[in-house]
Amino acid sequence: MQPLSTNDTVHAAAPKVLDAVIVGAGFAGLYMLHRLRGLGLSARIFEAGHGVGGTWFWNRYPGARCDVESVEYSYSFSEELEREWQWSERYAGQPEILRYLNYVADRFDLRRNIQFDTRVTSAVFEEASAVWTVCTDRGSPVSARFCVMATGCLSVPKATEYNGIDDFRGKCYSTATWPDHIVDFTGQTVGVIGTGSSGIQLIPIIAGEAAHLYVFQRTPAFAVPARNDRLAPSAIDDRKMNGTAYREQARNSVFGILSVDITDRSAIDTPPVELTRAYEERWARGGFSFLGAFGDLLVNKQANETAAEFVRAKIHETVRDPGVAEKLTPKEYPIGAKRMCLDTNYYATFNRENVTLVDVAETPIETITPSGIRTSDREYALDRIVFATGFDAMTGALSRIDIRGRNGLSLKEKWAAGPRAYLGLMISGFPNLFTITGPGSPSVLSNMVLSIEQHVDWIADCIGYIGSRTAGTIEAMLDAETEWVDHVEEVASQTIFPLANSWYVGANVPGKPRMFMPYIGGVGAYRDKCRQVAVDGYEGFIISVGDFAG
Repeated sequence: MQPLSTNDTVHAAAPKVLDAVIVGAGFAGLYMLHRLRGLGLSARIFEAGHGVGGTWFWNRYPGARCDVESVEYSYSFSEELEREWQWSERYAGQPEILRYLNYVADRFDLRRNIQFDTRVTSAVFEEASAVWTVCTDRGSPVSARFCVMATGCLSVPKATEYNGIDDFRGKCYSTATWPDHIVDFTGQTVGVIGTGSSGIQLIPIIAGEAAHLYVFQRTPAFAVPARNDRLAPSAIDDRKMNGTAYREQARNSVFGILSVDITDRSAIDTPPVELTRAYEERWARGGFSFLGAFGDLLVNKQANETAAEFVRAKIHETVRDPGVAEKLTPKEYPIGAKRMCLDTNYYATFNRENVTLVDVAETPIETITPSGIRTSDREYALDRIVFATGFDAMTGALSRIDIRGRNGLSLKEKWAAGPRAYLGLMISGFPNLFTITGPGSPSVLSNMVLSIEQHVDWIADCIGYIGSRTAGTIEAMLDAETEWVDHVEEVASQTIFPLANSWYVGANVPGKPRMFMPYIGGVGAYRDKCRQVAVDGYEGFIISVGDFAG
């Protein structure tokens, strides 16, 4: 089934005021639409791309792959869907994830309520009628009782900081907005700027094609092996037999990822020989399980250092040139405090004769020139430049839209000193506006699909609750919001996460307020809190009755 290419079909027989507008057609938007339609409500998704997929629609760069195991990084709301779809690899690649989301869209007939190639530009709450007026870059404004932001946590690329890009005579690419065709780097001299998750996935592949690859690294990253492989029949059978139990275990865990498998042991209290044995076992297993080897790695700096030293030693074992190995070795922050990367031959790539590491912490990039990149040390002649420079995480997509609540208050004003929300779900002063995996929720420190489902289910139940009581609006109380924000920061302060200048605190975006944005208190504890809030009649929220005039 092909995506809608015009507005006409999607507007046919549309009600004057929709029950809900949803922004974004990724994992969150698709499931939100499915749930609202199941309640008999009218809803429409606006999606900037020409197809479904969200992050997985745009991030098509070579090597793009999920870092949560595919059997966990998938919907659980439909047993039929889980039986029908079979993943091929331990960590699904972007093409397979995109095929999955297209299958879901068709399986549940979702496209008829999605307007593609349409970017939302503003959303304004009309107090007199208690509806949201949503404007886009095409078509007339749309009114809706509820507005659900399913815009994603990693969906807006960080603005490029370098001058001279327009003067470059070669071709530039961004991992976050990759072309939907194969880019051939054969015989080219290529520069990649950035060594975060995207760069670490991309660099080994480009190195295998390019005549020469220059990697421009600002901050070295901790990476552990992914150990990706085809899914064994035994693993598939086990999942079919025990999938329901596994899902429930994940929902009550810290990260919503069973494979992390956090032990109760303390690294500090473990003898060196046993310590090394445990790390070697997790290194061989691959994935985020490495951080689960000991229970105190994320809360005790001394314990964390034992894991960091193990990985540093692995880097030096792998990279033959001691000078290059030293530059690739992180020393300034705890392991896990920045998003830990899963790699396939990343460190080994720097043993290739056609790969050069450029440490821009020592020799900063000054400008992009017509022929390449000039640092403070020299100019590098390039045919292609790839920007793997990350995202304006958590808040970027929301800040891009002109969102205005009561008394014309803009979300940008509200969040001028950092994002503030109650449970990461709603914002004081913005009635009937929901944010899926917003700041103050586990989101990027969890299995995103699991957290998305939990948020969507909570929002759908909340909307059903409001409708059953002919209420007009629901919004977060300011005091409840403040208390939750303080709690998020207090919990984070007890961990190693604030010890790094990461995108978790907005440090990668110049001028962005520093504030630890995700909730690290655990997926299970957070789920319990959200459930109790609802059981207690939506404690911490103001519910206004009868002011809807649509």
